[in-house]
Amino acid sequence: MTISILAKDRDTSGSMSIVIAGGIVLALSFGVRAVFGGIVEPVSDDLFDGRIEIISLSIAIQNLVWGLAQPAFGALADKWGDRLALWIGFGCYALGLAICVTGSTPLAQHIGTGLLVGMGISGTAFGVVLAVVGRAAPAEKRSAYLGLTSALGSVGQVVLPLVVSQLIEWFDWRMVMIIVAAMLAPMALCIPRLCAAAPPSAETAAVPLVRTLRHAFTQPSYLLLGLGFYVCGFHLAFITAHLPNYVVHFCGGTTMTPDELRAFGLRALALVGLANVAGTLLASRLGAIYPKPYVLAAIYGLRSLVLLAFISQPLTPLSLMIFALAMGVLWLSTVPLTSALVLVMFGPRAMGTLFGFVFLSHQLGGFAGVWIGGLYFDRFGHYDAIWYASILLGFLSAGLHLCVKERDLRQEATLPQAQPLSHGRG
Repeated sequence: MTISILAKDRDTSGSMSIVIAGGIVLALSFGVRAVFGGIVEPVSDDLFDGRIEIISLSIAIQNLVWGLAQPAFGALADKWGDRLALWIGFGCYALGLAICVTGSTPLAQHIGTGLLVGMGISGTAFGVVLAVVGRAAPAEKRSAYLGLTSALGSVGQVVLPLVVSQLIEWFDWRMVMIIVAAMLAPMALCIPRLCAAAPPSAETAAVPLVRTLRHAFTQPSYLLLGLGFYVCGFHLAFITAHLPNYVVHFCGGTTMTPDELRAFGLRALALVGLANVAGTLLASRLGAIYPKPYVLAAIYGLRSLVLLAFISQPLTPLSLMIFALAMGVLWLSTVPLTSALVLVMFGPRAMGTLFGFVFLSHQLGGFAGVWIGGLYFDRFGHYDAIWYASILLGFLSAGLHLCVKERDLRQEATLPQAQPLSHGRG
């Protein structure tokens, strides 16, 4: 019995070290991504005669590539090892930031800020990191560990926008991005800790990946989960990329200069990240008590109400901070619930690949949110239609999640049964 207890303690300690390392990698990956909204206008003024459509397209490509590459990185991690996928992602991220700093043409920005940074995020973000945590965590603690990792990852979205909001008042955008690129360095120390195999049980018996995918794409609940996640990507990418610019042009009741307003918009994104820590932990807890699809439906419905309240009032520094706090609680709280549902449906063995396809839908939404937002602003000088589209999409996603069934979807004849997971009553 003593040996069993010691072994259990070692397993828990090892799992927590993976959670912490994964949280740091996520924090850096998302923190760097969150600062691009603060350089949209400086890059556009410096390189593209003030047209924000070009850099908006680069960030949109980043979101699209992040999604398109996610299933490939997930499959790479599932088949060849988590750390290989993470190292490739880290290398792409660093190279992409280097091209972002040195490039002066639309093509260079599309390749650096868009293609390579998108691949870098794909290899170092949720799809790979949460798959490692899901495999390493005990079955009864998976939801909690996924939520904790996601919450730790939110810290980067608090710290880096705050840092950049100060740097951008002292340096030009190129020097700011050089400093930001250097902040990725701790990721290299954490990647060696991120390696975990699924527990040796019937749950992880060898099953061809193609058969698993074919089965998943015949399940309505899996498809609805992906469609609903599209809306999350649209919301997050649009707000992250365009909120600072929205603040610069439409915030009243203040004597701040445009640069100060842009920095204030970045601080609002930092507040979003801070509130998200609490929101993610709360959502994970609620998902362990109530059916996860119902919790997700509530999150999307509440997002739409928050957006409606925000655009219904004049934009002031106070209303912006209230919006950031409310939206932050609802920000990434969808991710641990969505990834936990993939685990409930199909188990941990192919989670990297299966969650990768769900996340592809998220990033298709992100591509649409960023690019259409920039295109619409250049043509009409405001974002009104995009805000209303975000509200309607939120209510639509809430309805889709109400149709998702939280249960094991594997057929005994093709996929092995899962261990019971800690989840709601649905």
